[in-house]
Amino acid sequence: MFSFHQLPDGLRLSHPAALIGTFFGLGLIKPASGTWGSLAALVPGIYIVANYGPLALMTASFIAYMFGYLACVYWLSKAGDDTDPSAIVIDEVAGMWLALSCAPLTPLGIALAFVLFRLFDIVKPWPISLAERKISGAHGIMLDDILAGVWTALLLIAAQVYNVI
Repeated sequence: MFSFHQLPDGLRLSHPAALIGTFFGLGLIKPASGTWGSLAALVPGIYIVANYGPLALMTASFIAYMFGYLACVYWLSKAGDDTDPSAIVIDEVAGMWLALSCAPLTPLGIALAFVLFRLFDIVKPWPISLAERKISGAHGIMLDDILAGVWTALLLIAAQVYNVI
């Protein structure tokens, strides 16, 4: 049922780029690496937002983006033709944290943040689809998930304003 992605030649899991890119190895699980990465992001994300607030989680998302970008640059130098390796899930972590920073900390709010984020990450409505097509390299890997997080955050804010959740 489960199997594992292979790391590019010359990259070991103990290397910081692999640890960060796979979010400590969780991105190696297949199928649905992005879903595993998003699920894994929930626990530290909930902890950060519950104890330090939404701004702290947004900051953590930005930090994850920066470290993820650096990990992707190194990873892509080893990956050959693979321009968006499935094992890289730090992009899902950064996007999920951005989405979660605007969710109410209730079971429904957290579930909606997760489901909406995964939906936007998979379906890729505009401008996510545009970013995925037009931006390549490390920013291309990272940015579509940030945009999915933004779409999710906006919907969650609107739902709270209109007392839907």
